[in-house]
Amino acid sequence: MPALPPPTAWALPDPADAEPGEELLAVGADLEPGTLLAAYARGLFPMDVGRRGPVGWWSPDPRGVVPLTQFRPSRSLRRSMRRYDVTVDTDFAGVVAGCADPGRPHGWITPAFAAAYGELHRLGWAHSVEVRDDDGRLVGGLYGVEVGGLFAAESKFHRATDASKVALAALVAVMAGAGDPADRVLDVQWVTPHLASLGAVAIPRPEYLRRLAVALRLPPAVAGLAGQGAPGGSRTR
Repeated sequence: MPALPPPTAWALPDPADAEPGEELLAVGADLEPGTLLAAYARGLFPMDVGRRGPVGWWSPDPRGVVPLTQFRPSRSLRRSMRRYDVTVDTDFAGVVAGCADPGRPHGWITPAFAAAYGELHRLGWAHSVEVRDDDGRLVGGLYGVEVGGLFAAESKFHRATDASKVALAALVAVMAGAGDPADRVLDVQWVTPHLASLGAVAIPRPEYLRRLAVALRLPPAVAGLAGQGAPGGSRTR
């Protein structure tokens, strides 16, 4: 089971009190594990304000989620899923480094963020899905934070065709296979055209908060799978 860190020393805002469409709800605080977990449980997540600015606490309205019961991989993605090996929590640092590649546009993962999520991983709250090619090279993946039945996907990357999509498909399969798929929440923050093509939808913040409250009561799906294979690869291990 994940280890409980000391509680946060900060009074975080309640997204239920925000104005419709308001997204940046607070600036400051810290990235301690207790603060991060309290934020996710309230429907917030951290991201710097501007390039290398202070830490902001965000609650998009509408919010992007991937409905587990509606996820349908395309035929081309199903073919790609057979080409890769998919694992869980075998190289968290490598996945974060791939997501933090400074050559990627709109990069936001600073060393401080990488260290903060690395500590959450050590405590058992943050998880990665790794995608490897035939030679065992890490070619894609994603990472995020799991609190109960919520998985807040933070970032993904790919170095080979469809590798990040395969990671997402594997995560969906793990979460759906844990039971109560209609009540679990796969949070992707904002819906981009790329995520929309994978089934992500935007829902109003009140609806997201209602679903979040239900999801938090469920047992986690990803915690405890460290080193195991995940659905979505040809030779899962």
